[in-house]
Amino acid sequence: MVCTLPGRTHGLGLITEPLLADLALDRVSYASLNFWATLIGAVFCIPCGWLLDRIGIRPVLATTLLALGTVVFAMSRLPVDAMSMSLPAPEFFSGRGASWSSVPAGLFLLVLLTRGLGQSALSVVSLALVGRAGGRRAGPVIGVYSFLVAIGFMAAFGLVKIALERFDLSWRELWGGMGVSLLVAGFAAVVLVHAPPEPNAKEAAIGAHSDYTLGRALMTPAFWAFGLATSFYGLVASGMSLFNQSILAERQFGRDVFLSITVLAPIVGLAANLATGLLATRIRLGTLAAAALGIQTVALLAFPSVTTLTHVYLYAIGMGVAGGMITVIFFTAWGQVYGTRYLGQIQGAAQLLTVLASAIGPLVLAAGHRSAGSYAPVIQGLAIVSAVLGAVVWLVWTPETPEERS
Repeated sequence: MVCTLPGRTHGLGLITEPLLADLALDRVSYASLNFWATLIGAVFCIPCGWLLDRIGIRPVLATTLLALGTVVFAMSRLPVDAMSMSLPAPEFFSGRGASWSSVPAGLFLLVLLTRGLGQSALSVVSLALVGRAGGRRAGPVIGVYSFLVAIGFMAAFGLVKIALERFDLSWRELWGGMGVSLLVAGFAAVVLVHAPPEPNAKEAAIGAHSDYTLGRALMTPAFWAFGLATSFYGLVASGMSLFNQSILAERQFGRDVFLSITVLAPIVGLAANLATGLLATRIRLGTLAAAALGIQTVALLAFPSVTTLTHVYLYAIGMGVAGGMITVIFFTAWGQVYGTRYLGQIQGAAQLLTVLASAIGPLVLAAGHRSAGSYAPVIQGLAIVSAVLGAVVWLVWTPETPEERS
């Protein structure tokens, strides 16, 4: 999962400024490129899930890592005078339709592939691997996994910071180094990664008759309740994280406060990861998801009234707890509710929803701010949606697990 960094918004954000200067690209054009690359890249989730269920985890993992490494390395060698293409830049809430932006065609293709192979496909592989290893009651395993993923991303950002500040690497050198590291990881996966053990005869018999196919899962209210609830968190998180400094500035807080809560929220999320993993074995997932969305709702509703530093920290703690809980619930739900036989396809479909939501989130925040001249109305609107989804996911019927049906 940590190897998905080059395909994520936070990863690409590490090189945004030097990349724009190097390629003489304006922000609006780059935003349009990133938006369409993310949307199209989300489609990679579906075939990846299908391949996982057909040929297994190790070959798909190794191939995806090698392909992503090749793409990231190729991006570091992108020529400055690359051929251009035009992309529409949606202008929501303005009545002006869509304007068109000129972007380097090679850059668009490479960012699309980093999104598709990294944020989409490799995430599905990682979730399927830990989901199958954890089995049908994977709550504690997923809690530890989520904790380690967060630690891994922190370490990766720390290494990037050292590379940029101490060794003064250019974005091309940094990206080239990441590409080589991913290629090494791909070859290592062939040797080190082993498929989870096969179920015993009794478990296999239960799974053969009771595990949900993707089609059956899509027909259950639970899939859409959990999928939309967790994706909505991704929408909120992507929009709020991208504009967090601007949102805090609107409440009269400076960059130092922004940096402080950026450090605080992940730490709180780590504790929430472990706690939710343990609670998932004792409390219904719908109840946990409703609680997480309830905490998020309170934080969003209260944020436009934030006036003191204490308020800001309480907001950051609330969002950190909600994020940590939702992460574990998203990782746990699909195997626990639908079984593991078709887990790759089901998680691929669920990951598709989250990627689409993450692409839309910044647009919702930006469009709402432009329409109202403030972030407050759109944040309060998001709080209402969060409350509704919390009620839905708490009330929705959850399919019986294979063990319960047996």
